[in-house]
Amino acid sequence: MNHDATLVIMAAGMGSRFGGLKQLEPVGKNGEAILDFSVYDAKKAGFNKVVFVIKHAIEKDFRELVGKRIEKTIDVDYVFQEIDALPNGFVAPAERAKPWGTGHAILCCKDVVKTPFAAINADDYYGKEAFSQIYKGLANKDEYCMVGFRLCNTLTENGHVSRGVCSIDANNQLVDIVERTKIMDCKYEDENGNWIPLDKNTVVSMNMWGFGTDFFGHLQNGFENFLKNNINTPKAEFYLPFMVDELIKKGTKKVNVLIAEDKWYGVTYKEDKQLVVDALRKMTDLGMYD
Repeated sequence: MNHDATLVIMAAGMGSRFGGLKQLEPVGKNGEAILDFSVYDAKKAGFNKVVFVIKHAIEKDFRELVGKRIEKTIDVDYVFQEIDALPNGFVAPAERAKPWGTGHAILCCKDVVKTPFAAINADDYYGKEAFSQIYKGLANKDEYCMVGFRLCNTLTENGHVSRGVCSIDANNQLVDIVERTKIMDCKYEDENGNWIPLDKNTVVSMNMWGFGTDFFGHLQNGFENFLKNNINTPKAEFYLPFMVDELIKKGTKKVNVLIAEDKWYGVTYKEDKQLVVDALRKMTDLGMYD
């Protein structure tokens, strides 16, 4: 059954480890960025609107290199995540240089997103199955959802990665997410420097979430509480999974975990780019993208 759904693509961050603006890196045969493939897959799944979260500093390049192309295929809107985009009563400190995090990025969309929506990173390739699953998941407006991936399908040979390791109950609902900031070869480094094995089939979050519009109210309250405690902490960020975890722990919302068995692709390091280019070229040659 078809239903309205919006895809929110977070594209305001800079890739520090990659060393540039990953969102606009060409990886397709015709110069497409990863997010072009995400929009294609989302539209095929049933999504009928895309909202890009960007910064004013990259707006001109973004619209020229990506926006004009995508606007021809689907309804597009833009919102801007800026450091001074804060609720009434809060003023960003002059020394603040970092964005306020993924939770803030989604909150910036509250005035333009009017349907159930999925939120993704601009520089992650999720695949057709993931978008099909999350679109179906958004048909249930009372519950949230998340698409998880098998750990073994999300690793790179070019360095360590951060992944949100998920705990899931017998009803396929999310219990919690533990962020492991240094994972290599299905092992993570703990706070004591020990390497702890992880099952290769462990489900991890790659920041692909599905929400109803009521989520904006929860984000607004959560972000205001965050600012009261952290506004003067220069590097503190309001992360999307933290807000989700709080709602789960309070029993306010349930989050259904949908598992995609496809391989995830991303450009964490410069050396990853050729792997992504080769994979997307092969998929295009096989007729998955036209």
